[in-house]
Amino acid sequence: MLYLSRIVVVILMVGTVAASEGSLAMKDLISVAIRNAELPKNLAKKIEATAEENPAFITDMLTCLNGERYLRELVDKQHPLSQDYIPDDLIMLEEGDYMLIRAEPLRRVALESLNEMSAAAFADGIVLAVSSAYRSYDYQVKVYNRNVRELGKKIADLESAKPGFSQHQTGLVVDFYPVTDSFAKTKAGRWLTANASRFGWSISFPKGYEAATGYKWEGWHYRYVGLDLVRFIDNYFDGVQQYALRFLYEWELLKDSKIPFER
Repeated sequence: MLYLSRIVVVILMVGTVAASEGSLAMKDLISVAIRNAELPKNLAKKIEATAEENPAFITDMLTCLNGERYLRELVDKQHPLSQDYIPDDLIMLEEGDYMLIRAEPLRRVALESLNEMSAAAFADGIVLAVSSAYRSYDYQVKVYNRNVRELGKKIADLESAKPGFSQHQTGLVVDFYPVTDSFAKTKAGRWLTANASRFGWSISFPKGYEAATGYKWEGWHYRYVGLDLVRFIDNYFDGVQQYALRFLYEWELLKDSKIPFER
């Protein structure tokens, strides 16, 4: 409730300025979106300066916003998907250049990229192993409840999402095997760290950002966001997916509020 109230106050404030001054420059709305996204101070200052000095920032931002909405869907502990959210282009995984631990589907665009990425890894002598992909709302109920039983609610909430709050429901996520902290030190983990972004994949829960993501580090959990968005994440948001998706989400809230602004 406090979060929603803050947004309303900021929107009303911006609307008042717009009414008195004609229209806001896009840079001013970007500044409001940055504040609403609650980015770290140093990063917020860097992005504001970049948006002011580098026209490519706005071009890249609009490119991401003009892309498929589902690629930038914000799914975190405050922003769930509905129970009936089911992608309409899910395709069951089949072993190719990657090893399949569990047969689950992915959205077509993510599967095509996974195939391309796995082929590149295989050419480098690396075999990626897929442990988990799409999970329905109902399946996540089982996963979450099992973790609560085995780990207790406090730890389970750091390691698994409640139903509706899991990125896996987007059909764009792959958990690579092994699903342990040791993955990052494996050949496959190191290869993904160095190369995943070349194929449009971004790590969702990086080490050291638990306060921002709400989850402990998961070096095996990658989300397909597409080439344009992964470049936006890496170039402007220090490679932190959560920051970029939250910023774009807040920007769209402002845009949809019908506040006049100058491009």
